[in-house]
Amino acid sequence: MTEAEHALPSTARAATLNTGKSRAAAADRRAHRRAAGLAAVWAIVLANAGVIVWLWVNGNNLSVNSTGEAFTSVARITGLLAAYLALIQVILLARVPWLERLVGFDRLTVWHRWNGFAVVWLTILHVVFSVWGYALMDRLSIGGELSTMLGGGIYPGMITATVGTGLLLAVAASSMVIARKRLPYEWWYAVHITTYAAIALAWFHQIPTGNELVLDVTAADYWRSLYLATLALLVVFRLGVPVVQALRYRLRVAEVVEEGPGVVSLRMTGRNLERLKARPGQFFLWRFVAREWWKTAHPFSLSTAPDGRSLRITVKALGDHTARLKSIPVGTRVVAEGPFGLFTDATRRREKALLVAGGIGISPVRALVEDAEGDVDVVYRAVNDGDLVLRKELEDLARSRHVDVHYVVGDHAAPGGDQLLSPAHLAELVPDVADREVYVCGPPGMIDAVARSIRAAGVPRRYIHTERFAL
Repeated sequence: MTEAEHALPSTARAATLNTGKSRAAAADRRAHRRAAGLAAVWAIVLANAGVIVWLWVNGNNLSVNSTGEAFTSVARITGLLAAYLALIQVILLARVPWLERLVGFDRLTVWHRWNGFAVVWLTILHVVFSVWGYALMDRLSIGGELSTMLGGGIYPGMITATVGTGLLLAVAASSMVIARKRLPYEWWYAVHITTYAAIALAWFHQIPTGNELVLDVTAADYWRSLYLATLALLVVFRLGVPVVQALRYRLRVAEVVEEGPGVVSLRMTGRNLERLKARPGQFFLWRFVAREWWKTAHPFSLSTAPDGRSLRITVKALGDHTARLKSIPVGTRVVAEGPFGLFTDATRRREKALLVAGGIGISPVRALVEDAEGDVDVVYRAVNDGDLVLRKELEDLARSRHVDVHYVVGDHAAPGGDQLLSPAHLAELVPDVADREVYVCGPPGMIDAVARSIRAAGVPRRYIHTERFAL
């Protein structure tokens, strides 16, 4: 027990302990419900994968008499699994609310990325083994077999399949780290939209030519149901829900405020915003319905606690889109998808909390401070004083909420900078860090480094929550 807790009257100490216990119990109940929900999701995913493998086995794909037949058999299962994972790829970021609440948008994007690589590699294996296997069986060269497949009219849907594969490889290339750094977000987003076209083109190849599907009507109907279910989720949650929310809440830009060099806050007002049930720390995908902004939706966290009357975001200019937001006209209509994210006080189990923000990552942290309860410390990391966005607001809130704020300013590449937010430095700033629930928000590199330091300082992984300002 700390000296501050010893100084409290016994009734106050008891109330503090009871609050901590009830918070932990509520968080544990939510965690158990999420675990049960995740188990159900995995059961559905694996059950369908099992059905697909069974259909492949039932299609006599294990009865092979030559190397060519073995290769084409492998091509079929890799193609089926690639198609299945491609549908899952769409669902992962279809903005399905219950899935996002179970997993969290941050983790869904990680799953989306790794699942995408699996789709690409399975597709490549499908192409390689198909061409190679049929070349062996037809006694043709690889080039001759390719010519037959694409130009002979023997295999329906091969042209569309080839185009779809090309689109899929383009998406994979744009997702590479180097490409992401070179591509503007708008171009990256446009390339990724072509994933839908690639999957649609695969339909016209898979259904007419799939060995298991041509010979088995039930199997073909099963695959059609998977495609249609995915399409339904996509239409409902990527198109229908945003339109309904736009009509229901009538969001418009009410205020644009420059907070500092390259940083702007936008306040949106609407009607019945309390029905959104947004929490501090969450984010929305914002689409501004004006000429220069309507094409893409960007994720921005709330920088104030929602009050039922307005929503505010604070954005740093990191690209063409964000740089133009300072000139967005007041009155512009806004379509907001969300709220998303588990970076909220609802996940907190401990009475004490530490909020760590890097750069513009202060936005959700500032919102969390507004509703802070219990013993809360904030560590704000920036390269220089000019990067300390919303500083006055944060200090005013800290005084009213009795929150301690620690500023850590300096370049990590400068002499001694590598010790900033090291385990020893964290323990110096917040001596009882090991007893706290920790929330970290900022650029991915900063989050990874701080999370390592926090674990080294004695905080178990289950008490560390992160929100990455990147997709």
